[in-house]
Amino acid sequence: MAQNHIPDAPVRNATNGASGTNGNGASGEKRLPGRPRSEESRQSILRSTLKLLKEDGGFAELSIEAIAADANVGKTTVYRWWPTKAALVADAFAVSANDELLFPDTGSVQDDMTLQMRRLIRVFRSERGKVVAALLAGGQSDPELIEAFRERFLWPRRKQAYQTLQRGIDRGELPADTDLDLVLDTLYGPIYMRFLIRHQKLDETFADGICGLVLGGLKKQREPEN
Repeated sequence: MAQNHIPDAPVRNATNGASGTNGNGASGEKRLPGRPRSEESRQSILRSTLKLLKEDGGFAELSIEAIAADANVGKTTVYRWWPTKAALVADAFAVSANDELLFPDTGSVQDDMTLQMRRLIRVFRSERGKVVAALLAGGQSDPELIEAFRERFLWPRRKQAYQTLQRGIDRGELPADTDLDLVLDTLYGPIYMRFLIRHQKLDETFADGICGLVLGGLKKQREPEN
């Protein structure tokens, strides 16, 4: 069957959404034997970051000092894993959503995408939605923050999405020349728009409508004409 080229994500030191590892050791870094407290400290820092970001209401108000104090660690411990506050905040959110946002493989590309998009909407509608809003809002004036969000949250999941769509192409559900980036932007763009602008209600059934419109339309292109 035809193989559509899966775009390479321009990731530098990015967290892998499935394995939770990155070039800076932000998640899942190999540890020497006999140091379990290091992992406990890392998890405590991630929890404190999410907690304080929700409470303080924004990225600008958050400080490494406050995170370290809440997690009961020193600042040097924080910087041991994360080079910047932006990297830490993006990682904290990404790690919190890793398991929920994995793409399933049901044998149907439309079902796979619908299920994952439903889960994303559920995360956005939870308390963690405040973290996403803070990341995106702060990122408009802070290039480092939006880059951290792209590399540590967006790109790992986008790579999984490429693979999911490619399976649909391989099974003959989608046209061989499907533009993967165009499809993904069309699928997920409306979710981010409703989440940020709030001009219409964002609920899980919204994913059903988007996937039906976009992927259902692509499937029709594969159906033979009578």
